[in-house]
Amino acid sequence: MEIVTYVDNLWILIAGILVMFMQPGFMLVETGFTRSKNSVNIVMKNFMDFSVGALTYWAFGFAFAYGGSTLGGFIAYGNFFLEGDSSTYFFQVVFAATAATIVSGSVAERTKFSSYLLFQPFICGLIYPIVTHWVWSGQGWLTDIGFVDFAGSGVVHMVGGFAALAGIQVVGPRIGKFDSNGKPLPIPGSSMVAAALGVFILWFGWYGFNVGSALAAVDVDLAAIAVTTTLSASAASVAAMYTSMIAGKPNVGMTLNGALAGLVGITAGCANVNNLGAVIIGIISGIIVVGSINLIERKGLDDAVGAVSVHGVCGAWGVLAVSLFDTSEGLFYGGTSLIVPQLIGIVAIGSWAYLTSYAVLKVIDLTFGLRVSKEEEIAGLDVSEHGTTAYGDFILKK
Repeated sequence: MEIVTYVDNLWILIAGILVMFMQPGFMLVETGFTRSKNSVNIVMKNFMDFSVGALTYWAFGFAFAYGGSTLGGFIAYGNFFLEGDSSTYFFQVVFAATAATIVSGSVAERTKFSSYLLFQPFICGLIYPIVTHWVWSGQGWLTDIGFVDFAGSGVVHMVGGFAALAGIQVVGPRIGKFDSNGKPLPIPGSSMVAAALGVFILWFGWYGFNVGSALAAVDVDLAAIAVTTTLSASAASVAAMYTSMIAGKPNVGMTLNGALAGLVGITAGCANVNNLGAVIIGIISGIIVVGSINLIERKGLDDAVGAVSVHGVCGAWGVLAVSLFDTSEGLFYGGTSLIVPQLIGIVAIGSWAYLTSYAVLKVIDLTFGLRVSKEEEIAGLDVSEHGTTAYGDFILKK
């Protein structure tokens, strides 16, 4: 094997490790934005997102995404239980776990742990791999029409975000989220410090997410991808902060979600836009995420961490932004060839993720029940679902 191949493979491995490190970032964001009585439950869901996801993706998810044969560009098959191709598996499985974890945060504080476990194999082993095949396998139908998603605004974040939308619709809002007139009420989280640390960890891991998606370290301008990633997240955080100030004081939750929105927004085009384009994408992402979070609440939907807005809505914006800011084919650079493929991709990925997730979650709800009882929700899922608490302030009685 040539030294160049060794170096490329080593970088892909390191990048995958960085993306895996995003899991504790998601855990901290989710526990910080929600109440302490549900922290153990969130820890357990995040651990199982990766553990169950890794096994599921090994058994059949990888085969549906990258199997040697394909059915009309819709799904692959072959290489079940992963014989070879370890580097591709490892880099992809951490992306699959990310898509699952997005759902975890949105439905937090009222979902049965056992029922959530039933959904994980579907998103990691079927829903996400099929979209991966469409875009990244080299054999998928979206690739054939010219769709571009460099690192996963659509493939990962739209899948997770629209699955989360289905989840919050099926499970319903938390007790106390809306008053008798349907007006949304604040449910303060347990620790904005933990949430902020989680966002910083996610931002750190995102360099593996975006820069690692070059799938090479030699003869590739990796630093340019890191710069566009940084600029978009920074611009989005600032934009979200100022947008939140329209309603009063700068909101820390919106500011943190703004940074994540900018990271999601730049992910599809991070290698294909210039620095100014990255800043503009970030600014728009920051504005969009604040408006989307508020709109979703006004519609009577309860997303505990803003996952639908951050990942679903801003993921769609990131996919569309490629058609505008791509320096070779974007609309603002004289090209029009990406507009239709990107719009088709948004509709196809969003519809697939939402409809399949809604169907699976609805079946789980009708058969096993998706939501805990009112008494269990009020007591907290740590006690009712796991028999313990995160901070040792409760003595479990027999």
